Amino acid sequence: MISTLSLSLALFCVSLATAAPVETQYTNKYDNFDVDKVLSNDRILTNYIKCLMDEGSCTNEGRELKKTIPDALAGGCSKCNEKQRQTSDKVITHVMNKRKTDWDRLKKKYDPNGLYETKYKHLINKSATATEAKKTPQPLQSPPK
Repeated sequence: MISTLSLSLALFCVSLATAAPVETQYTNKYDNFDVDKVLSNDRILTNYIKCLMDEGSCTNEGRELKKTIPDALAGGCSKCNEKQRQTSDKVITHVMNKRKTDWDRLKKKYDPNGLYETKYKHLINKSATATEAKKTPQPLQSPPK
């Protein structure tokens, strides 16, 4: 369910952290992009999602992201550097957990046949584990004596 587009939105961040694909790696031009600012602002995040869904205008980063997602999905983010992978994981987890409807729409657009679900299962499992941990009540601990 929260699957294939795992990397699609992982690549939301990847392209926030990358630009046009190069032969061996994506550019690091956007590696210092403040993704936390985007994730903490619903209006800005919504604009990026609208860009990816062809429902609104795109920033330069958004245009690059749209170009990068198909290649990154197909290649398992093999052209991503470590910073881009970390940023992608952060974005994917956020959208999967906090914007489920948008996540489902993005999956439908970028992975309509579910081809990438198995390939990116580790991201899905990571997100599901984090979600379950939040739901599980933690026992109260006694203060030290």
